[in-house]
Amino acid sequence: MEINQEIVRVQNLELLAKQVVEGFITGLHKSPYHGFSVEFAEHRQYNSGEATKNIDWKLYARTERLYVKRFEEETNLRCHLLLDTSSSMYYPEQEENKTWFSVVAAASIMHLLKRQRDAVGLTLFNETIEEMYPAKSSAAHHLMLQKALIGTYTGKVEQKKTEVAKALHEIAERIHRRSMVVIFSDMFDSGNEEALFDALQHLKFNKHEVVLFHVMHHKSELKFDFENRPYTFEDIETGERVKLFPSEVKEHYTRELNQYYTELKNKCAQYRIDFVECDISKPIDQVLLPFLVKRQKMRG
Repeated sequence: MEINQEIVRVQNLELLAKQVVEGFITGLHKSPYHGFSVEFAEHRQYNSGEATKNIDWKLYARTERLYVKRFEEETNLRCHLLLDTSSSMYYPEQEENKTWFSVVAAASIMHLLKRQRDAVGLTLFNETIEEMYPAKSSAAHHLMLQKALIGTYTGKVEQKKTEVAKALHEIAERIHRRSMVVIFSDMFDSGNEEALFDALQHLKFNKHEVVLFHVMHHKSELKFDFENRPYTFEDIETGERVKLFPSEVKEHYTRELNQYYTELKNKCAQYRIDFVECDISKPIDQVLLPFLVKRQKMRG
């Protein structure tokens, strides 16, 4: 019975990811991005002076743009998805939380990569690296990664701290071939900021293209928007509790948090890492478009 439930969960995640991607692609056709090549892995834009024999005239009839058919060796890409599985990612506990958002977003990216025969790997990390799957493109491999994603969301929530810096250093050492590295994390690192920035730089030093999706519940975590009544706040990673009125700490909290994330964004810009703010209360499209833009750049 447990095996059947697992199969159903994987199938549901796959179906959800497919719906997200198809809805997103339909939206692209109706948006200012309608010229964006949805057939991005099968085609690339025609460059003046090239031979015309590989132009896809049927696609030209639909888009009024010249695209050249790609060959198999042109389309291969390696993408490593990194998911923060620390306890803070299970906030808010009574809703679809940061982990759920990251799981669906990662599954949607996997669906895009699968359609394009690209290789995808997955790493789950918190204080340490829990699982690290290499980048492959087979159907069996995709199924294994979906099971791992489901296990992340349905597993027991334990008090696990975030040590992004330590994990990223190890991941950078273990990914040898140039890849796209996609990180889903709230970046609540237990260590010091300089160590975190060094780890991000380590990934770029190894020539990877990096996208950091900063996953947060903006209303409560960034804006600290609560009714002014007594609340008991609990640190999910340590279990420490404190009872107070939000108004007592809001100014200090938002100032310190904004200062940290401003510095993080500046460091990412310095290292040419794409920093994308994700509000988990909004659609997954906020992840897919930046991902596709980065992917197009890697295609050249």
